[in-house]
Amino acid sequence: MDVKEVLKIADRLIFTKTGKHLDDLQEAILRGTVQGQKYSKIAEDFHCSEGHIKDAASELWKILSDVVGEDVSKANFRSTMERCRFSNVSSVSSNCAKDFIQINNINLCPKPLPPPQVPEDRSGQVRNPVSPRNRVSVDDAPDIGNFYDRTQQLTILEKWIVQERCRLVALLGISGIGKTALAVQLVEQIKDKFEYVIWQSLCGKPPLAEVQKTLIQFISNQQEIELAVSAEGRLSQLIEYLRKHRCLVILDDVHSVFSNGQLAGCYEPGYQDYGLLFRRIGELSHHSCLVLTSWDKPREIAALEGENKPVRSLQLDGLDMASAREILREKGLAEEEKWEDLINHYQGNPLWLKLVATMIQDLFGGSVSEILKYDIIFLNEDLKDILNQQFNSLSELEKQVMSVLAIGPDPVSISKLLEHIQLSPAELFNAMQSLGRRSLIDKVKQGNQQLFNLQPVVRQYVKTEILH
Repeated sequence: MDVKEVLKIADRLIFTKTGKHLDDLQEAILRGTVQGQKYSKIAEDFHCSEGHIKDAASELWKILSDVVGEDVSKANFRSTMERCRFSNVSSVSSNCAKDFIQINNINLCPKPLPPPQVPEDRSGQVRNPVSPRNRVSVDDAPDIGNFYDRTQQLTILEKWIVQERCRLVALLGISGIGKTALAVQLVEQIKDKFEYVIWQSLCGKPPLAEVQKTLIQFISNQQEIELAVSAEGRLSQLIEYLRKHRCLVILDDVHSVFSNGQLAGCYEPGYQDYGLLFRRIGELSHHSCLVLTSWDKPREIAALEGENKPVRSLQLDGLDMASAREILREKGLAEEEKWEDLINHYQGNPLWLKLVATMIQDLFGGSVSEILKYDIIFLNEDLKDILNQQFNSLSELEKQVMSVLAIGPDPVSISKLLEHIQLSPAELFNAMQSLGRRSLIDKVKQGNQQLFNLQPVVRQYVKTEILH
C-alpha cells in the first residue's frame, strides 16, 4: 500500500471521528511517518518547531486510537492502516460508493461522508450552519483608517500563527505604537486560514466568564447554552471548542485587567482567572491561536514563550522613516528636510506623531522648524493624557527608578543605578524587569555591558509630570 492509500484510509478515519478531513499539518505528519522521517525532519520541512509537531502527532494518534479501538502510534501507524484496509468488507451501502469498508463499528466510504445533520434547538427550529460570512466577528475591532507599513512584523506573525501553529501570541509596546492597528491588519491577512475569527476588547474590563460565554456561543454557533459553574469547568469547555475548530481569537487591551500600583502583570482582584486562561491556552494542545495586545507583557507569556515553543511575543518599535514621513505628509506639514529630526524626537510612534503634527498645524501653520528651534520635546495635553494612563499603573518602586533614569547619565548600567538610588539590588532588579515588560525603558548594548535608557518623550514626561 503506497503513501497515498495510507493517507486516504487515515483521512476517512479522522473524518469519521471529527467530521473534518486531514489538514496540511496532519497530512505532513502522517506522510513523514510512513516515509520513516523523524519528527525533527517533519518540523524542518513544515517550517515549525519539533515540539509543535509532537503535540499535533500525539493528538492524531489519540483520535486514530479512539476510532480503531486499539493504540495507534508512530511505530505501528502504517501496519494499523494496512489492517484497516483488509478488515471486514461489507456489502455495498446505499450511501457509499462500491467498495464500502466496515472496520469494527465504523463505516468508511471512498467518497467524503455527507456533512452532519444541522441540529435543532430546544424550540424545534433548525439552526443555520455557520457560513463563511458569519464565521468572522470583529465588530469590537476599531476602524484604524490608514495602515502604515508593518510588512516585516506581519510576515513574522503569519509565520508564527499559520505555519508554526503558535497557540498564544502577544503584541507588546508602549501606548500609541500601533499594536491594535497591527492586529486588525493581521486578522484581515490571515482570517481565511481559520474556521472562526472573533475580536474581543478588554477595555471595559469584562469578567472572564462573560468573555468565555461570548466565545463559546460564537464558536458553537449559539448551540452551547449551558455553561459550567466553575471557572475551571468553563475553561475546559472553551479549550474543547478550540480543539474541535481552528479559531483565531484576539483579546485587545489586555493591560486593562492589570492592577495599578503593582509591578507589571499583576491582575486586578477578580481578574486573576485571565492568567489561568493564558497559561492553559499556551500549555495545552489545540488547533487555535489566541492573540493578545497589551502595554504590559503578561507573566504567563514571559514564563512560557520561547523561539521553538508555541508561545511567542512581538515587541513593537516605532515606524520606519518612510512610514513615519507618510503621517507627517498626511497632516500637511511643511519643510520635509526637518521631518527626520521630529520623527526621531517622537521615536516614530504613530499616535505621538499624529498628535504633535496636529499641534504644529494649529500653532505654527505646519512649520516644523518653528517647534524644533525651542529644542524641547513638547508634550501637549492630549499626549500627556495618553501617557498618564500608562504611568498611573506604575508601582512606587518603578516611579523611583524612572525618576533616577530621567535625571541621571544617559544611558546607564545597573551598577551605576544602584549608586544613585535608595533601593536594594533585589528591589531594583524587580523594578527594572517590570519596566522592561511595560516597554518603558530601552536596552542599549555597549560592549559586553547592558545599559538602560529612556525614550526622549518618556524622559520629558517624567521630568515634567513626576519630578515637578
